[in-house]
Amino acid sequence: MNFDFTEEQTMLRDSVARYVQDSYDFETRRKIADSDAGISREHWRTFAELGWLSVPFAEEFGGFGGNHVDTMVVMEELGKGLVLEPYLASVLLFGGLLQRSDNGPLQGEYIPRVIEGSCLGAFAYLERQSRFELTDIKTRAESAGDAYTLNGEKVAVFNGANADTLIVSARTAGGQSDREGISLFLLPADAAGVTVTPYGMMDGQRVANIVLENVSVPAGNRLGAEGDGMALMEPVVRDAILALCAEALGIMAQLNAKTLEYTKTRKQFGVAIGSFQALQHRMVDTFMAYEQTKSLLYRAVCEVEEGADTAASTVHALKVQVDKAGRQVFGEAIQLHGGMGLTDELDIGHFAKRLMMINTTFGNADHHQAAFNAARYG
Repeated sequence: MNFDFTEEQTMLRDSVARYVQDSYDFETRRKIADSDAGISREHWRTFAELGWLSVPFAEEFGGFGGNHVDTMVVMEELGKGLVLEPYLASVLLFGGLLQRSDNGPLQGEYIPRVIEGSCLGAFAYLERQSRFELTDIKTRAESAGDAYTLNGEKVAVFNGANADTLIVSARTAGGQSDREGISLFLLPADAAGVTVTPYGMMDGQRVANIVLENVSVPAGNRLGAEGDGMALMEPVVRDAILALCAEALGIMAQLNAKTLEYTKTRKQFGVAIGSFQALQHRMVDTFMAYEQTKSLLYRAVCEVEEGADTAASTVHALKVQVDKAGRQVFGEAIQLHGGMGLTDELDIGHFAKRLMMINTTFGNADHHQAAFNAARYG
């Protein structure tokens, strides 16, 4: 199998890498994280101008027509810069749901706006009791003629603090954890009855809790068939997990590189600590953890792209591997940097916090290990 990137993918990777290196250093990132919005609209507009926001969208919507490999390339480089702008939330989740829906009018109206950067979207799916289960939904949508009335609460909504448009999962039928009976609705974030409470996470990301109280949504703003929302959600979430794992891979690469460089300059007993054989062994272990994660990511991306029967279980295995390898890599990076590794002034701790958040997004290692076991062994 050929794992070489195409010329276009190489150019895309280099474009993101150069921008992160030249225009998104750690101090720039810290200033953005400390701002009220937690993102930079200026950087987001630049992302749009460079064509990055168009990557996963079909050409019929004005997109690049990219595949999972293209998305992986972008996310890995964004991970290296700890980029805060909502590529996952607005482009891959919000935009991904729109693209997979059969609602032509909404696609035609919103996808071009996502691509040009004028629409910031968010997918509100998580609830207080649901933990990692997409189907555990208490939010209700009651049909009332040519509209629906939504009531409920969503928590930790990625980009919920800045989104101007939301896609919300709600029950139109069935019990709280039933797979069937879930529908998806698009609505303005400032619609009557919507209350947004933003707050920051430990990794610098801004999220929001969103309360829906008698929110009226036109029937034409439903994505997909009524009650069939899981058919849209599952592949989009699977693709988001791949993207998150690519971001994690970029973070691991940076942690390994920065730790190696530090051990070449930090001296004890008159010599660089990198000359100590015990530390060399530990750095080899973190390098191997990175390479194993990279190999499994490539396998998962190829299987999803080819529609392999084992794709779902491989994605579960990848999420477990990212959790395991991420803990090993950031743990060693912090230890080898000593007390400095935990300070806000050094980027090592910020990389570690982002890996921790990735490990709990869309299910932690235990959740995906159980799902893998069920898929493989029944």
